[in-house]
Amino acid sequence: MIEFKNIEIKYGDFVAIKDLNLTIEDGEFFTFLGPSGCGKTTTLRSLVGFIEPSNGQILIDGRDVTHLPVEKREIGMVFQSYALFPTMTVYENLAFGLKVKKLPAAEIDKKVKEVAKVIEIKEEQLLRNVSELSGGQQQRVALARAIVLEPKILCLDEPLSNLDAKLRVGLRSELKKLQKNLGITTLYVTHDQEEALTLSDRIAVFNNGFVEQVDRPYDIYNHSKSEFVCDFIGEINRLSSTIIAEINRQTGNRLDNSKNSYIRLERISLKEIAGYAKLKGVIRDYDYNGVMTKYRVEVLGGEVRVIQANDGQPFMEIGQELDLYMGTDDIMQF
Repeated sequence: MIEFKNIEIKYGDFVAIKDLNLTIEDGEFFTFLGPSGCGKTTTLRSLVGFIEPSNGQILIDGRDVTHLPVEKREIGMVFQSYALFPTMTVYENLAFGLKVKKLPAAEIDKKVKEVAKVIEIKEEQLLRNVSELSGGQQQRVALARAIVLEPKILCLDEPLSNLDAKLRVGLRSELKKLQKNLGITTLYVTHDQEEALTLSDRIAVFNNGFVEQVDRPYDIYNHSKSEFVCDFIGEINRLSSTIIAEINRQTGNRLDNSKNSYIRLERISLKEIAGYAKLKGVIRDYDYNGVMTKYRVEVLGGEVRVIQANDGQPFMEIGQELDLYMGTDDIMQF
């Protein structure tokens, strides 16, 4: 178990992290999510030992590691830039940390080949220089180099951000499967919301050095506890007070018209649902991406976006009138 207790991290007079308290369970895939400069990488680096907090404690299995050297923390690290040795072969990169530990050559060879098999690095690739590999292959090597040392904890700092979209999605699912099979406690840093929702057991959403919410992906998305989390995670509509007033009139509910109101795109129905408010709209534009179409609809003087799966439903054109249905339980207010 990892515990951050009242952690503060300062750069001169600037407080990057203030009073951070977090607990990560054994075997958990835990993600630090947030925009650039919010403190997520700083927090990760303090766990690894690259940054020393100005206040607070970091505990691993009850042991205080706050001031412990990096090499004594039993943490594997994979960087955004991979940080491999480009003039060495893949085999030499994987064996490097084991040689530093002064393990016997036969044991090093066994461990390197075992981890290469797990990460699906082919035997012929072990003999190639890292500089000859593609970005996806280099990412596999960086991951294997961290895992071969059998760390208690694996830290990944935006490891997929340099890859193209299709490869990123493929490696994402492999990474999740690998983590579950190995059972390593994993901390993952990303600004990619879809990546966080897909991979994580739990997510901590960072904003300006503070954690806004820690929760399962489902609850982060559907039960956001702050306006920042609600607006940052996924696409969402902000509803005008005019729309809220009309929903209240039709449903008899008392949503607070003075609060900021939000609804997820997929929570708006194009089919009638009992108890939902019915709002008339006109399509002003759309984005088609093959799997689904996102329509921009003018409703009561404002714009609402709604999505429809392209599963045989009739395609709707600009200028077409339609009815939208919204339920009060799906509206988040802050």
